[in-house]
Amino acid sequence: MKQRTSNWAGIISHRLGLVLILATAGWAQTGSDPAIPAHRARSVEDWSSLSLAGSQLHIEKPVFGEKDDFPQFTRELIQVQWRLGDPIDLYVIRPKGVARPSVVLYLYSYPSETDRFRNNDYCGRLTRDGVAAVGFVSALTGHRYSNRPMREWFVSELQEALGSSVHDVQMILNFLSTRDDLDMSKVGMFGGGSGGTIAILAAAADPRIKAIDVLDPWGDWPEWVAKSSLIPDEERKRYTQPEFLKKVEPLDPVKWLPQLKSKRVRLQQLADDMVTPNAAKEKIETAAGPAATVVHYDSTRQLFMAIPGDTLFRWIKEQVKPQSQRPTAALKADAKSSQ
Repeated sequence: MKQRTSNWAGIISHRLGLVLILATAGWAQTGSDPAIPAHRARSVEDWSSLSLAGSQLHIEKPVFGEKDDFPQFTRELIQVQWRLGDPIDLYVIRPKGVARPSVVLYLYSYPSETDRFRNNDYCGRLTRDGVAAVGFVSALTGHRYSNRPMREWFVSELQEALGSSVHDVQMILNFLSTRDDLDMSKVGMFGGGSGGTIAILAAAADPRIKAIDVLDPWGDWPEWVAKSSLIPDEERKRYTQPEFLKKVEPLDPVKWLPQLKSKRVRLQQLADDMVTPNAAKEKIETAAGPAATVVHYDSTRQLFMAIPGDTLFRWIKEQVKPQSQRPTAALKADAKSSQ
C-alpha cells in the first residue's frame, strides 16, 4: 500500500494548492449555480465508446491564463472545459518562426502532473524541429482528480478514466481547430503508460491523428489487472472480476491496434517496466503488427542512453512535418514502407 499512499499524499497536496490557485485566479467552479445550462449540469457520455457520437459534450468559453514568450517558443496556459467540475489545463507551446506548425499531443501516464510543460528546457526540446506541442493530463489525474471518494482512482474507475480521456483528445483537437495558427491536418500523439493506451484508442477514433508514438502502453486487461505492479494486492481481486473486465473490454488497445494500418505507429517497450506485465507487452506487440516500428530497451537506463537530448520525440515530430521539411532519410523510409 506504500506506493498508493505516496500517490494520494501528492494528489491531496496538489488539490489543496489548486483550490487556492483557482480561488485567486477566479477559476472556481459554480456547480450550484441554477443558471448553468442544462447540458453542463449533466453531460451524456458513453465511456465504452471511443466515438463522440451521441455525446452532449460542448466546449465552454476557454479561460486564458499566463502566456510566456521566449526566443525559441511561446507557451500558453488555457483552461478548457466540457464537463461540469472537470476543467483541463492545456499547454499550447508553439515554435518561433513557423507560421502554422504541425501539432503533436503529449500525454504521460497516471499519476503524472503538468509540471514538465512549465519546464523551459523541456518545451525547447519539444518545439526544436518546428512542431507545436500540446500537453495535458488524463482524467482522474493530477489537477483533474477532485470531488471523488479516496477509494476511487484511475484503475478502480478505468473505464471512465480511459473512455473520457479518449473523448478529451477529440474535444481538444476540436478546440485547437478553431485557431488559425496551427496546422491541424496532420496531428501526432506521444503517450507513455496509460497515456500510450489513450493515444492508441484516440487514433482509432479520430482520423486527424496520423501517427502515434507509445512507450509501454497499458493493455491486455485480463493479464494487466492480474499482474500489474501498479495495483495493490488488497485491491486486485476487484479488478479480476468478470463485471470489471467486461466494462473495460471495449477499451483494450489489443483490440484496436490492428485497425491502425493507415497510421504510423511506433511502439517502445522497456523490459524492466513491470507496470505492464511481459505477457501483456507481447500481446500488445503482436497486435501492433509488422507495419509498426517496434523498439525494445533492456532497461530505463538504456532508453535514456539511447535517446540523448530531444531524440525521444524526434520520430513523432518527423511523422507530422510537411514532406518538404522532412529529412531525405525519412522520405526514403516512407517510400520503402509503401512498397
